[in-house]
Amino acid sequence: MKIEGAFLHSRVARRVFTLFICCAILPITALAAISYGVVTAQLMAQSRQNLKQASKAVGMAILERLTFLEAELRRIEANPTFARAAFRREGIEAHAETLRRFKAVTLLADTGRETPLYGRIDSPLEISPAEREALSSDKTSVVSRFPAGESPRVFMVRRIAPATSARAFLVGEVNTEYLWGTADENPLPPQTEFCLLEPPDRVFVCTTETPSSVLKQAASPNPLTYSVAVQFEWTGGGEEYLASAWTLFLRSSFNAPPWIVVLSQAKSEVLSPLSGFKKVFPPVIVISLCVVILLSVAQIRRSLVPLEQLQEGTRRIAQRDFDSQVAVTSGDEFEDLAASFNLMSRRLGSQFRVLSTIGEVTQVVLSSLETRRIVETVLGRMKDVCPCDRVGIILAGRDETSATLYVGNGVGSESLRGDPVLLAPADVQFLRDHPRTVTRDHESLPSYLAPWADAGLRSVVLLPILLGQRLAAIIALGYLEAAGPDPDDQSHARQLVDQVAVALANARLIEDLDRLNWGTLNALARAIDAKSPWTAGHSERVTELALQIGQTLNVGPQRLAVLHRGGLLHDLGKLGIPPEILDKPGRLTPEETRIMQGHVTLGARILEPIAAYAEVIPILLQHHESFDGSGYPVGLAGEAIDLGARIFGVADVFDALLSDRPYRRGLDREEVIRYIRDRSGRQFDPRVVEAFLEVMTRQRSGIQAKAQEEGVGRF
Repeated sequence: MKIEGAFLHSRVARRVFTLFICCAILPITALAAISYGVVTAQLMAQSRQNLKQASKAVGMAILERLTFLEAELRRIEANPTFARAAFRREGIEAHAETLRRFKAVTLLADTGRETPLYGRIDSPLEISPAEREALSSDKTSVVSRFPAGESPRVFMVRRIAPATSARAFLVGEVNTEYLWGTADENPLPPQTEFCLLEPPDRVFVCTTETPSSVLKQAASPNPLTYSVAVQFEWTGGGEEYLASAWTLFLRSSFNAPPWIVVLSQAKSEVLSPLSGFKKVFPPVIVISLCVVILLSVAQIRRSLVPLEQLQEGTRRIAQRDFDSQVAVTSGDEFEDLAASFNLMSRRLGSQFRVLSTIGEVTQVVLSSLETRRIVETVLGRMKDVCPCDRVGIILAGRDETSATLYVGNGVGSESLRGDPVLLAPADVQFLRDHPRTVTRDHESLPSYLAPWADAGLRSVVLLPILLGQRLAAIIALGYLEAAGPDPDDQSHARQLVDQVAVALANARLIEDLDRLNWGTLNALARAIDAKSPWTAGHSERVTELALQIGQTLNVGPQRLAVLHRGGLLHDLGKLGIPPEILDKPGRLTPEETRIMQGHVTLGARILEPIAAYAEVIPILLQHHESFDGSGYPVGLAGEAIDLGARIFGVADVFDALLSDRPYRRGLDREEVIRYIRDRSGRQFDPRVVEAFLEVMTRQRSGIQAKAQEEGVGRF
């Protein structure tokens, strides 16, 4: 029999297999042992009972034969011709059948003279005085003789009546084969050994070798203690025997000591019916073991295969593989367990994906400081967290009544659009009173969701976002079915919304700080320009032109922000220049020129303590450097000059030449453009000049288009 390796490697299988073996083989073995013991005991008891009955039957048969033989002797004695010689002829003929049960019958005179009547006694019977005394009554005596080297002899003796013959005895030597019954066709029970004993140690006949222990156990030395029936066991010839002894008390009937009939049966014969059981039992055990092993292996496989599949399923779940399913078709509890396991796996997979999505979205929204980016992310990923048919975000204004409804189906600016909506004070208060979740059907949609009225939505779930007591936003989930979201999905959506609330709070804080920052920068720029009436608005105009040049050069958003801040602060150092120098109508002296040129280093020193403006300092410090190295304050040349400073070098000169100054009038626009073009490669970076010229071209085209529109309108 082949058992698969997986079966051997499973501890559960080994335990179940051992349990099967113990629960099957041990009871079978125990039952067989008990049955064997019970049957053995029953066979032994039955054999003892049979031996007891048989020994009694044999004993009674011997006693019956003795009685019959005595009766025949009495009939011979009563025959009228017994005393005459004619008896030998006539009597023998009359008793021929009976006499054959005697070996010989003779008339024994008291003087010892014998007169044979039938047959001849080989050795004359010598009657002892005690036996003669016992023959005085009208009883037949049974006399046994045990000559050495010969078979035992049994005589039946009667005293002849005095009227017939004085002191004479009728003696018949009994045919022992008839007496024991061994001459009959079925003398004894089958498979039985027969012994006839005369205590204390005389054996009439025995069909097997009789040990002395049999004589001791069959009869007590004291005749007074003899029992009618005695059962015992004995051993001889390598065999164990069961024996039953039956005592014939002959004293009162035949003036003879008791005879004991002993019947024995070998235990092997008694237990012979069990020999077949002994032969059959081992194959039965082997067959039972094979059947049990086959059934146990089949049952274990039926149980362990689903168990192994479930175990493999748990390993896959541990490896975050929630999509694979366990296929069990056992039709029992394992199949139900597999179905529950697959349902659990799907739910775990859904929960894991949702939590992962929430984590990803949370990371994005919390790391983003832009409200637009947060809105785009939520609109694009909310369906992954809480499946729905439509997602919208209503961003409330600072007055909480004006708001913007954003609806999108994906991530990206192209999918984001905003529609202005109004929030009624009652709606705002209702959402404050229900800060977690509000569910509305299609018949009770709030006014700010009017654009959704024709979308076929059956229910809408509103998730308010409150910053303090102020309504900041509402996330709306629309469903085409009236049932709405699953409670778990709704909980996940609320969890994400709570994170969005934190992100919006951060974004609004950053926006407020950014507005404060830009407001401060614009105020500072105006303060710089207000230092001289000739430079009013200069910093803002230069910044706008620099940003256009930077965009033309494809400068990144971060660099544009630096340009923006640098443009507003590029003349920060002029705060330290005396007004008489700034507003001097004539040419500056060399000393005044040195002081005037020092505004770049002064501005850099002013910003130096502010780490956030470290990237702005090169613009302040280098925007008067020339591309050929002839500028100030250091004389940097080419790419060594910061790109922002090179851009502002062009924008600053352009606005300065266009504007009026105390010492000159402003130049014509085309003249200024030509001036900058002519100094490309010397004072200005050629690449920046090229971008500048593109900006000028776009501005010129825009001015012409506007003029045409105005002319058409007037016409």
